[in-house]
Amino acid sequence: MKSKTRVFVLLLFLLDIYRLSFVAKTRLSDGLGEMALCYWKALLLLLLLSCLFSVSYSSLGDADPNYRACVGECEISGCVGQLCFPQCNSSSNTGPWYTQEPLCLQWQKWGCQGDCRYHCMVNRERERETLGQPPLKYHGKWPFKRLLGIQEPASVAFSVLNLAMHFHGWISFFITLYYKLPLREDKTAYYEYVGLWHIYGFLSMNSWFWSAVFHTRDVDITERLDYSSAIAVIGFSLIVSILRTFDVRVEAARVMVSAPVLAFVTTHILYINFYKLDYGWNMIVCVAMGVAQLLLWARWAAVSRHPSNWKLWVVVIATGLAMLLEIYEFPPYKGYFDAHSIWHAATVPLTVLWWSFIRDDAEFRTSSLLKKYKTKTK
Repeated sequence: MKSKTRVFVLLLFLLDIYRLSFVAKTRLSDGLGEMALCYWKALLLLLLLSCLFSVSYSSLGDADPNYRACVGECEISGCVGQLCFPQCNSSSNTGPWYTQEPLCLQWQKWGCQGDCRYHCMVNRERERETLGQPPLKYHGKWPFKRLLGIQEPASVAFSVLNLAMHFHGWISFFITLYYKLPLREDKTAYYEYVGLWHIYGFLSMNSWFWSAVFHTRDVDITERLDYSSAIAVIGFSLIVSILRTFDVRVEAARVMVSAPVLAFVTTHILYINFYKLDYGWNMIVCVAMGVAQLLLWARWAAVSRHPSNWKLWVVVIATGLAMLLEIYEFPPYKGYFDAHSIWHAATVPLTVLWWSFIRDDAEFRTSSLLKKYKTKTK
């Protein structure tokens, strides 16, 4: 499927959602329908604009004749200069399990091709640095320095921090709902969006877990799991942003809004896993869904009177600026800190603030509902 065909299919999909939004306008409340129409218009325009930008993932480094010659020679001789790799000429892990090295030591080692590519890249980049030439990408990645067998140490560290912050935020949200706020007679929370935020928390923790694994060891399976889990949480975040900012509480309306997004996200995950892992197309989809939900939250913050609006504004603006790191990347500083790792670092404090807003929203909605119930009982 070519790029233009994919864009055309996406536009047809969005037009169909636009039609469903029109149905929502006539069959549900007028306010919800108008907001849905405005939302899909904005998303359609955003995706049209995003298609004008191309994302290049070609690697000049692995096309370098000197680098290719080094790798080819290494795979035959098993050496790069004076450094030799036993795994290129023998296999130390094919015997019985009790004769093999522990898994923790095996994990720190790479295969013959991986070690040859890495050390040839290091040598070639050292030569380029002496000539005053900028770093190049090799096989789609910048020249990172390994640490204890970890391919991208900074990204791994920040991914683990994000995972910890999401876990802490979800636990604090759970405690706030069921131990600090009043509950209904059936011991359920008054807050209408509790289930959505629980799912969001699990998807977020799953996404950052696979991010840490992928940046530790970039192989086909870890790459696909990382990309799929990231798309899943971005897509579900878009659903949550629609339902919360439009205050959709009717179950039928929630299904009508969520179904097209879930269908698109599922189709995209199947596409990149079983048809073609297209990095440029995946970037367009992720950026489009990310920007769409930021616009929704920004509009809601502008018109609502939520007591924690300032937290929402900080998250929206800071996340929007941090997203530029995903689009305009640069080589890793000292071999560790590239734009992607800094993006991971920026999301750590934003995650803390975001879960703080979610807790505040639960308290605000619970307080509002209790006041309404007390008014009705009088």
